[in-house]
Amino acid sequence: MKALQRWPIWIVLLAVLATFSLACSLTPFFTAFNNSPAAPTAEAVLPTVPPPASGNGAAEPTSPPSVTAPATGNLSTFETTLVDLYRQVSPGVVAIRVYLPDGGAQGSGFVYDKEGHVVTNFHVVDGAEKVEVDFLSGRKAWARIVGTDKDSDLAVLQVQDVPAEELHPLPLADSDKVQVGQIVVALGNPFGLKGTMTMGIVSALGRTLPSEHEAAQGGYFTAGDMIQTDAPINPGNSGGPLLNMEGQVIGINRAIRTTSSFVGEPVNSGIGFAIPSNIVRRVVPALIKQGYYDYPYLGISSVDDLTLEEVEELNLPQQTGAYVVSVVPGSPADKAGLKGAVPLDERENYQTLPPGGDLIIAVDGHPVREFNDLLHYLFTYTSPGDTITLTVLRDGKKLDLQLTLGKRPH
Repeated sequence: MKALQRWPIWIVLLAVLATFSLACSLTPFFTAFNNSPAAPTAEAVLPTVPPPASGNGAAEPTSPPSVTAPATGNLSTFETTLVDLYRQVSPGVVAIRVYLPDGGAQGSGFVYDKEGHVVTNFHVVDGAEKVEVDFLSGRKAWARIVGTDKDSDLAVLQVQDVPAEELHPLPLADSDKVQVGQIVVALGNPFGLKGTMTMGIVSALGRTLPSEHEAAQGGYFTAGDMIQTDAPINPGNSGGPLLNMEGQVIGINRAIRTTSSFVGEPVNSGIGFAIPSNIVRRVVPALIKQGYYDYPYLGISSVDDLTLEEVEELNLPQQTGAYVVSVVPGSPADKAGLKGAVPLDERENYQTLPPGGDLIIAVDGHPVREFNDLLHYLFTYTSPGDTITLTVLRDGKKLDLQLTLGKRPH
């Protein structure tokens, strides 16, 4: 059967996602932005996010006045509520200055608890020799890096010699309850402009990006369940909070879809991405306790959102599902008998999407319409060591495969 012409998945993701920039910036006295290109997805290595629970050390949601979209003639009330919201949350948002061997960079963060822990992005502090945290009040403090996680792009700092009255933890929302169209605000340090607030809406849910963790077999592990927003996010916003109108953190600003200014700097194009708060809720306490977080591990590369032409050329019996391109030898997917279209070590030899891979259509009975459905389920319901059932279509037949999730190496 003729294989439909398509760039391999590892090339497709590189070509598209290289236009996404991590939203941190070099300090004004340097000439370029910290604009690491995104890289292709090689395998699904995923964090788990259980239902939100108390006792993780973060501030629990409070009940400030809710903000609703302004009705005609009610604009003044809406503006007043936004002003009140800023006054409420801005003391908990910090600017982060990173001292690097060859210069410096800037980002954002927020106070997580009264012990002085601050949450930001991993890529903001990557390679730092020293880290400075600046509060909106004008106080500055040195911070130590407590733990980092490349897969979620999260890092935890702890400020030193800061009085308790300076620490204003921001509460975490339940990101599973976030809805498209919801009004949100972003606070941070874009281009070094401390205490900047912007507003927009939740544009979409369940987006995927490559993580900061490179796989041994090539490519990068997958970061999924991202919140997409049109709230203006620019270099320097990385690590800052994305908040709902109740002043609760729904996500951590991570990346932007960029265009370039006339001097070649990456600027906001109206498409930004935030790490959902339920991932923060699970990962951050582990970083504080042990400095790392364990992820469940499948060991596959997959094609999402097949075109109709591809479905027909691959002779797939249905249009939805996650198509398995390759399986890592010795991985949980390999041991479970999952079948890829091409051996992992031969991926680069193919310029077409080859037939023969399994089409994953369900996990533990939950439909998988696209690859992110599988990611979301693993995020929410599984941990390393759990056994799941993958339902696949192979040669027109439905098979149930039992798979015991592994734990990715650190």
